Amino acid sequence: MEAKAIAKGIRIPARKARLVIDLVRGKSVAEADKILANINKEAARVTRKVLTSAVANAENNLSLDKTKLYVKEAYVNEGQTLKRMKFGSRGHVDPIKKRSCHITIVVSEKN
Repeated sequence: MEAKAIAKGIRIPARKARLVIDLVRGKSVAEADKILANINKEAARVTRKVLTSAVANAENNLSLDKTKLYVKEAYVNEGQTLKRMKFGSRGHVDPIKKRSCHITIVVSEKN
């Protein structure tokens, strides 16, 4: 059985979030939580919340044992991009792309 949690529209670029999510893929839930607690990045804080939610879904909805859970899948997809303009000298305009992402974590019980 698998439990899943998704956080959509997170205002962090997917490229930065993937650096954090790669550290926890395939690890046990307890080990992944310790890793995320000690990383000083905003993406780590959001990923930890998603991991906690996935574990809660597994415990409450599927009655799985928390100690046997591991991170089966963890991935980050591109979200919506907000397009803004920054005005410079001599009528010059630069585009600014404020990127977002969707973080998905799937936990499963180790056999």
